[in-house]
Amino acid sequence: QVQLVESGGGLVQAGGSLKLSCSFIGRTFFKGYVMGWFRQAPGKEREFVAASSRTGDHSFYSDSVKGRFTISRDMAQKMVYLQMNSLKPEDTAVYYCAAGPDSSSYDSPLNYNNWGQGTQVTVSS
Repeated sequence: QVQLVESGGGLVQAGGSLKLSCSFIGRTFFKGYVMGWFRQAPGKEREFVAASSRTGDHSFYSDSVKGRFTISRDMAQKMVYLQMNSLKPEDTAVYYCAAGPDSSSYDSPLNYNNWGQGTQVTVSS
């Protein structure tokens, strides 16, 4: 079993930046997992934000955050980050780190079987 712990959420004004961190805690190989970030706003379904391939060589983004957010992966430290720039009020949500066993359907929550508890990101106008 893998434990994921997110941190770095908080309150920021529109146009500002925030960096989220996710710690991968487990005895399995970190590079054996696709890592993703999802978010869920009140009254909405959980949606894909970004993902990193098992090797960390490829990144994927939703259209809503492309060009503003950057996912990165530290293989040695078993950490995943989400750098969020040019934040908008509509980015307000609980952000979840997730880990999945393969690279298929990287943008679907169903592809991930390990989830963190989430960290709140609030962007004020």
